[in-house]
Order: sequence, then structure tokens, then C-alpha cells
Amino acid sequence: MVVRLQHVVKSFSPGEAVLNIAHLEMDAGQQLALRGRSGSGKSTLLNLIAGILLPDSGTIEVDGQELGKLSEAARDQLRGRKLGYVFQSFHLLPGLTVWENLWLASVLSGAPENGRIEQFMKRLDLTGRRDFRPGQLSLGQQQRVAVARALVHQPKLVLADEPTGNLDAELAQEALALLREMCQENQAALLLVSHDPAILAPFDTVLDLAEINRACC
Repeated sequence: MVVRLQHVVKSFSPGEAVLNIAHLEMDAGQQLALRGRSGSGKSTLLNLIAGILLPDSGTIEVDGQELGKLSEAARDQLRGRKLGYVFQSFHLLPGLTVWENLWLASVLSGAPENGRIEQFMKRLDLTGRRDFRPGQLSLGQQQRVAVARALVHQPKLVLADEPTGNLDAELAQEALALLREMCQENQAALLLVSHDPAILAPFDTVLDLAEINRACC
């Protein structure tokens, strides 16, 4: 089991729960999509699983570790080693080159690089963009760098928050196929959240956040 949530409640205002999830779990290598409208708590859920936020109550386990029992530093370390995160706006560091963005992700994970950066850049057709900064790349190239950064340290779990929202329909499908394929190749579980039916359609398992979130009802 890579992820397990039990009776997780999260509020930002007294008496107004954003999330109230009785149970959610994912197995190693599983690919799961979560449907939800804008503002329904999708990003909050991912940030809870990543340990960026803590729930008001309930438990969240990632790779067998309960996040609520870890210090902030320990959660940061677990996130760096075990998780990859793909954001809608990419969140690449603008002052660093493609290679440096990937190198930093590898260093922060604590894992030896062992040539994986070069392998990923070749796999994603980024070798010719090694010394380019994000602002010099197309949106599709930036997304490929974001996918590589999320996977270069061989995480157990990849979280994807509307990862194709800034791309046109054709590029979005290409990016999604690449993300799913590389997660499978690297045996990483994938949890993707989106409101776009075209992005959700390829997944065998799609959950509706409104159906598992009691705060929505």
C-alpha cells in the first residue's frame, strides 16, 4: 500500500470542512484519476498526501509512514525521497537550466544520480535543450521537464494536479500519455486530479471527489 487515508478532515474556516474523506487507498503502481470541479478540494487533497498540509483529524500514510507523526523536516524528507509532483503551472525554477532543475530534484531526494538525468533527457527528447532555461522552452517542453523532474529520483508515488491545464488538446494528450507511460516504466503509483473529461477518459479507475468527500454532501 502506497497511500492510505482514514477519516481525514480538513477545514480552513471553523465548522466548514473542505474535505471529509472516510477512506482512500492506492496500491503500488496503481494509476488513479480523481474528478472534481474547480474549488472542490482536489489540490488540498494532494497537498495533504504530500505532507504540505496536515489534516485536522484522521490519518494519512505514505509508504507505511503516518504523516501526522512526523516532524515538518521529516515530512519534507519523505516528500523529497518518495513523492514526485507535477503542477499545472510546472513550477520549474526559472534561473536554472533544464539539467540543473533535474539535478536539484535528484539531490534533494538523497538518491545517487547515476546517469538518470541524461537518460531522462534522452527519453523525453530534451538533450538539445540541456542548457536552456524554462523561459526559453515551449509549453510542451516545459511540461516534459516537469514530468522528468517528478520521476528522476524514482519516487513511489507521483501526484499530478491538473498537469495538462496549460496545454492545448493535442499537447495535453501527448503529455498525459507520457506521464502515464513513464510512471508505469518506473513502477510509480500515479494520482491525477482533473476536471477535464478528455484527461480522465484514458484511466481505468476514476473516482468522483464529490462521492468520496462527505464535506461535499
